[in-house]
Amino acid sequence: MSAAHAQIGNWLGFQVPAGDRDLLSVVENRFSPEVINRLLKLGLVRAEVDKVVIATRTLQHRRSRKEKLSVEESDRVLRIARVLAAAEATYGSRERALEWLRTPIARLGERSPLSLLTTETGARIVEETLTQIDEGMFV
Repeated sequence: MSAAHAQIGNWLGFQVPAGDRDLLSVVENRFSPEVINRLLKLGLVRAEVDKVVIATRTLQHRRSRKEKLSVEESDRVLRIARVLAAAEATYGSRERALEWLRTPIARLGERSPLSLLTTETGARIVEETLTQIDEGMFV
């Protein structure tokens, strides 16, 4: 189990996973809509969650029917938490991590890292950029 896995489990309110296979199981079992409140408590704003994870109207529908998020929505929740954990580790604070995630970057085509998290490919690009920053290759 990595420190990032422990942090993500703690943030999202599930048992700390032993590894990626356990994370996959968490996603496949799908999150309760209440996990969105946990993302908001981490500092994300509703409009960001709307754009990257689930629209407010869809979320309200799921809550009213006592349905879980879809596997895809659950995967996006985990993706945001994973990238936020990496950004926080790189920048040393949640505030600086969120500021970086929200700022358009020339190297990303003047898009914010957060805007790329709608896809796994975009998330990999953001994580690669964070690794480069952490290693001093890119500022």
